[in-house]
Amino acid sequence: MSAEIYKQQHELAKLIERYSKQDGVHPTAIPSLFLIRESIVTEPIARVNETSFCIIVQGEKEVLLAEERFRYGPTNYIVASVDLPVTGQVIKASSDIPYLALKLEFTPNQILEVLSDSDIRVGQKKNAKRAMFVSKLEASLLDAVFRLARLLENPKHIPVLAPLFTKEILYWILQGPHGESLEQMAIKGSNGQRIRDVIEHIIKNYDRSFKIEELAEIANMSVASLHRHFKEVTAMSPIQFQKQLRLQEARRMLLADSTDIADVAFQVGYESQSQFSREYSRMFGCPPRDDINRMREKSDQRMKHR
Repeated sequence: MSAEIYKQQHELAKLIERYSKQDGVHPTAIPSLFLIRESIVTEPIARVNETSFCIIVQGEKEVLLAEERFRYGPTNYIVASVDLPVTGQVIKASSDIPYLALKLEFTPNQILEVLSDSDIRVGQKKNAKRAMFVSKLEASLLDAVFRLARLLENPKHIPVLAPLFTKEILYWILQGPHGESLEQMAIKGSNGQRIRDVIEHIIKNYDRSFKIEELAEIANMSVASLHRHFKEVTAMSPIQFQKQLRLQEARRMLLADSTDIADVAFQVGYESQSQFSREYSRMFGCPPRDDINRMREKSDQRMKHR
């Protein structure tokens, strides 16, 4: 790590600590910017990872997309170019040296704006690319992130400068070795953009059944092409993608206030409680009731830790 990068990460760490006094994800005065702090190694958490860019300035994290693992720390950054169901776990953190990270959400239109205003050569995008990647953090990218975060200390400048610094961050990502993975989601008619449309449809309708032909029609692809490109983008099939969404939402509902497992199973789209419990156990390691009790105990312990 260069001295310049180390210095800016040190300053970023102090800034994140200043605006996140306790563990958790903290929204900021910049609507798309979130600061994250964890003082303990966390349990694996299953959730939908929004389209976003994230850097860690202290600690390490591991993200599981289907069977693919992404591990990253202060020398890397991670990007999700579409919303993806993942399991994430902070694997390096302590009360003395907490995990500190910054997440920036963005939209396809913002990517398209950067492409239209730059000389980045747009490829043909015949083959869809994986929608999640880890890449090496360069000084130019970190500098743009640093200037964006420092706007929190001068909020009157946020309306004008935050969009400019966000645009610069996306520009440097697009210039990087995995730029095509980001670019494909904004180019109208590309295979990546078509798969993004299918992903959005599944997320909005995760609780209902649909035929693969319906998804192929949305993508304007053959069934075989849809399967191939969808798996390339998400590392899973459309049915596996939907299943993860259903089970994640069921877990959220059970943790929130519901104790009727059969009712929750029905609400997320399952017709059989036994199938729901079986697939839930396979994903989370134990049956729904045992898992929820374990999660609540962990949550109580974490609250005491605060």
